[in-house]
Amino acid sequence: MDDVPEVVHEFKTELYSLYETRLPVSRAKMTNITKRAMKASKFYKHVVMIVEKFITKAAVQYKLPALYVMDSILRQSKHQSADQREVFAPRFSKNIEKTFTHLFECPEQDMSKIIKVLNLWLKNNIYSQEVIDSLFSLAPVAAHQLEVVEREGGGSPE
Repeated sequence: MDDVPEVVHEFKTELYSLYETRLPVSRAKMTNITKRAMKASKFYKHVVMIVEKFITKAAVQYKLPALYVMDSILRQSKHQSADQREVFAPRFSKNIEKTFTHLFECPEQDMSKIIKVLNLWLKNNIYSQEVIDSLFSLAPVAAHQLEVVEREGGGSPE
């Protein structure tokens, strides 16, 4: 018998349905995935593990959408947890370097978008400067050049 709650199965099904979605992923799709994650927040360890596994095994074109899912969950969780303990950021941080090693396997044109997410996490206090710097250190050399441009304000907005 499976001990994983139904809300976790629903989240996993919604996340893996990304493979059936045309890229780029729509805002509505991202919202649905995030809502399922928030519904399953009591089982946050399962949710985080599912996202990490998706990132690890995803084809390269799905790495960036998977990061956007992770970002959406982190920001929504931070927003909703104003009056209670935030659970997703600490849990994602346990394997964050391994996760980003897989994310940096993305196509080169996606690298600037990954850097942009990291800078947003720093700006919005999702993770500390120390954590963000450790993730930048994992990036390929080309990404380090992007990081400097982004941080100096020379990056072009999309």
